[in-house]
Amino acid sequence: MQNTFPFVEETRFGNWFLNTATWKVHVLRRALNDLERMMPPRRAFARVLDVGCGFGHSFDELARRFAPDEIVALDADPAIEQRARPAADRCPSKVTLAFGNASRMEYADESFDMVYCHQSFHHLVEQEAAIREFFRVLKPGGVLLFAESTRRYIHSLPIRLLFRHPMDIQKTADEYLGLLRGAGFDLPDARVSMPYLWWSRPDLGALEWFGFKVPQKREETLVNAVAIKPAV
Repeated sequence: MQNTFPFVEETRFGNWFLNTATWKVHVLRRALNDLERMMPPRRAFARVLDVGCGFGHSFDELARRFAPDEIVALDADPAIEQRARPAADRCPSKVTLAFGNASRMEYADESFDMVYCHQSFHHLVEQEAAIREFFRVLKPGGVLLFAESTRRYIHSLPIRLLFRHPMDIQKTADEYLGLLRGAGFDLPDARVSMPYLWWSRPDLGALEWFGFKVPQKREETLVNAVAIKPAV
């Protein structure tokens, strides 16, 4: 299976890191905890689209938290079947694996109750088109769970050395929020969080460990948002 659209392949170290406990606990689970606390009153999410599913570590978390009938897992890596199949088979919800381009999806309008995009959007080259697609495939009242690293983090020296990303399209937290709101999503400040987690800092949290306070004036490294497609 060949890629016919822009795709930046991750480094060997990056793929290793995605399978560590640090990723699963301190990145994935912590982001979902933050997003879940900002969600509106619970409703059914029968069909969930997981954009950039990688190795599928999100499947069990999504199933446990939202009990969907189906998780459609989309990834731009042609090896998605080999990478994510074990996690899909273990998941209590049905998981459908799909290779494809998040910026030009083949799904029908208004076909998902939730779109979940965690630490995947900064890999996408055609970001504006992808946001429009997220909006299009969500049902009215549907929820987008968006958790992303900003330009400040992606352009930091450790990340540049160890990982691989399309560098010229990275955005600040405010630019990501503007992209979401510009596409038509309802996104008040109350459903936005900008955590300054230790792993996203240039010093990896060392200064705080030695008793220094977290700076209040800073360029944000992470943005989490619960965006809703307005009901008709």
